[in-house]
Amino acid sequence: MAITPGGSLNSVPAPQKQTLATNYLDLSSTSGWGQQYVPDLMEKEAEVFGPRTISGFLAQVGAEEAMTADQVIWSEQGRLHLSYTGKVAAGGGATVNSVAASVITIQKDIDGIAISSDGHGIRVNDMVIVSDANGITKCLVTAVAAATIDVLPYDKGANALTAQTTDNATTILVFGSEYGKGAKYMDGGAATTQSDSRGANEPRMKSFSNKPIIMKDYYEVSGSDSSRVGWVEVTSEGGASGFLWYLKAESDTRARFADYLEMAMLESELNDSSSVLDGSNTIVGSASGDGTVGTEGLFAAIESRGNLTSGITGVNAATDLAEFDAILAEFDNQGAIEENMMFVNRATSLAMDDMLASMNSYGAGGTSYGVFNNSEDMALNLGFSGFRRGSYDFYKSDMRYLNDKATRGGINAANTANAIRGVIIPAGTSSVYDQTVGQSMKRPFLHVRYRASQTDDRRMKTWTTGSVGAATSALDAMQIHMLSERCLVTQGANNFMLMK
Repeated sequence: MAITPGGSLNSVPAPQKQTLATNYLDLSSTSGWGQQYVPDLMEKEAEVFGPRTISGFLAQVGAEEAMTADQVIWSEQGRLHLSYTGKVAAGGGATVNSVAASVITIQKDIDGIAISSDGHGIRVNDMVIVSDANGITKCLVTAVAAATIDVLPYDKGANALTAQTTDNATTILVFGSEYGKGAKYMDGGAATTQSDSRGANEPRMKSFSNKPIIMKDYYEVSGSDSSRVGWVEVTSEGGASGFLWYLKAESDTRARFADYLEMAMLESELNDSSSVLDGSNTIVGSASGDGTVGTEGLFAAIESRGNLTSGITGVNAATDLAEFDAILAEFDNQGAIEENMMFVNRATSLAMDDMLASMNSYGAGGTSYGVFNNSEDMALNLGFSGFRRGSYDFYKSDMRYLNDKATRGGINAANTANAIRGVIIPAGTSSVYDQTVGQSMKRPFLHVRYRASQTDDRRMKTWTTGSVGAATSALDAMQIHMLSERCLVTQGANNFMLMK
């Protein structure tokens, strides 16, 4: 069954500074004054789109904090245990008791980040698990260099490990250490060597940063138009009503700007080295590809540092527990945060409802679908607000931004291959070191930083100029200005999941 949407809707505002038939009420000669009888005018404007604003998502999952700098920098703790990938080299290592040790080249850490010049954290006398296509072998580390380790197996006698030709085909995990009697740290006797000067392992932190963007909008109405009474009673998004057209136009501009504040925090990106954007004539002091144009929004942060899921191949996304089991497995690899909130579009929400309902063995034909004690005298509940799988709780909520045709809903419909189905966000707070404050603090995983000082608060700044109302100039008009300077801080993006 196909559904054809209605047409002839006043769906997109136009930059008209006058009250015209194209943007207000048409009483032309063909339908209005030219007819013999007075029309029955319904004064109240019909609100056919319901609540038109999409903001509120960040208010549910984050917080807002003031800052006084051009940049916000935070650090996130690294993993606790030492785990790497690499490959077993063809050549032999140092000889121990007439047996040449196997050499393993350490290439990346377990998260796929290349080992830098200061090397890895594996030391002499560490016990490691070496896993590759040939099996799992427990080994003792006999020598260490910046990019390699020499190992001897516990259970293979004089047989060396099988050489690998593929990069990162071997996984190495440190699980303990073994020293001889009286041996010092890093000094296992003549049988071991330490070829670099590294001693104790130091914890590693990763620093991230983001920059605020300045957003502006304004509305203008002439002094004459501000005093003209219209035919139709309009109601603003804030609840004010009256027959003055500018009340609605100014309210719509303000509501649209409030939505932009949230949409920008979701969709924005920083310019990179391939971008020619340099902020010419708009942003002073920026250069092409240096990350000074734009800001990192939620979607960009998750795609860069978080997790992506596109569903299970051959299965309609979110209609099978297999996808959630895969999500759980990835969360186990990350922070394993128990409570998570899912903000999804309508199709994904309904697919989840169908999936959960199918788990009810007594629900054949939909007789007890939803609330499992439905009766003929009560409304049938066909939806679920959440569920628990394994040790994880998921709370589901529809995200209007992903459904509305005038926002991401229209983009998703036009490009289904790259559509965003939803986002999974961890609940609670994370502990990070804030370099501005100079100490570790607990904050929501998502929070907005806005520019503010004792003299100027730029969270959502609005002011009126002109001679209409409070006169500030000789301009025969009212100009309402809106400005905000803000950015989004996405802490622990490795615990987020973007559903595409």
